[in-house]
Amino acid sequence: MINALVDMFDTATIASIVAGASALMFATMGETISEKAGVINLSVDGSMMLSALAGFVVAFETDNVWLGFPAAAVAGMIVALVVAFGSIKLSLNQVAVGFVLFALCTELSRFLGQSYVGRPPVGVPAWDIPGLSSIPFFGPVLFDHNLMVYLAYITVIATYLFMYRTRRGLELQGIGERPEAAHARGVPVNRLRYFYTALGGALIGIGGAAFSLDVILGWSDRPTRNLGWIVLAIVIFGGWHPLRAAIGVLLFGALQAYAINLVPEYPSLSQVLPSIPFPAMIVVLVIVNWKALLKWLDRYPFLRAILRSDPPTAIGTRFEVN
Repeated sequence: MINALVDMFDTATIASIVAGASALMFATMGETISEKAGVINLSVDGSMMLSALAGFVVAFETDNVWLGFPAAAVAGMIVALVVAFGSIKLSLNQVAVGFVLFALCTELSRFLGQSYVGRPPVGVPAWDIPGLSSIPFFGPVLFDHNLMVYLAYITVIATYLFMYRTRRGLELQGIGERPEAAHARGVPVNRLRYFYTALGGALIGIGGAAFSLDVILGWSDRPTRNLGWIVLAIVIFGGWHPLRAAIGVLLFGALQAYAINLVPEYPSLSQVLPSIPFPAMIVVLVIVNWKALLKWLDRYPFLRAILRSDPPTAIGTRFEVN
């Protein structure tokens, strides 16, 4: 176990964690934006799967990996807009609509993807940054990846700056916290909810394509299975804050790397160890929301600001213009 822990802090392992987390970064930012606007997109797991298929199919048929990502973004956007339409226009429960779409997208991706299982993968080409990639430790970890990995972390920074440093970002927070007050100030609440849910869905779709075109390369039966649920858990773990959510993604990636490194030491548990990060993230989620811990954090405002964040007040609710 000590050897596995040492291996996890190896430069190559840390670089693989940074690269492997990029797909979840896109999806987590997308769900964070959607929920900040007040819409819960519970279809994330199925949406990522269908988008992963759409991205791979387009890239495979056109032999152009870069066409796969916009195709996946459109697929994710359509699924997200169904959730928004069901909530805003039809007054349906967001959770129920999202769960039905999760099941539909999952089965649809399995059915449509049967003929593409085992097809030659189309991958994103490497693109190391000259000069920076040769820096000891930081070079391989941060600057020796490909364009999609860099874009994933740029998306995290852009999401944070937009939410907390721009007027439009304040409007985004307003429609998820106090839609009535936002409407009174002339903000088109429902129109923006459509827009940000679609934007979030597009990022979720790009995250799905990043798996089939960059992380795992190729299409197999349910390649992103359960990762959408992890995205939802990380958004809560991150307190609906982009930077904290990004830390949650890296934590999950580190848990995966540690579990894989343990396999040679415990070969009899080779089927169990890769699954450990999933319940581990749920346990962490329970701990950070433990009432006793939350009460203790209330005594220390600085720690509370770092470790605790309440969900958007109007999340999951429908806003009607009187």
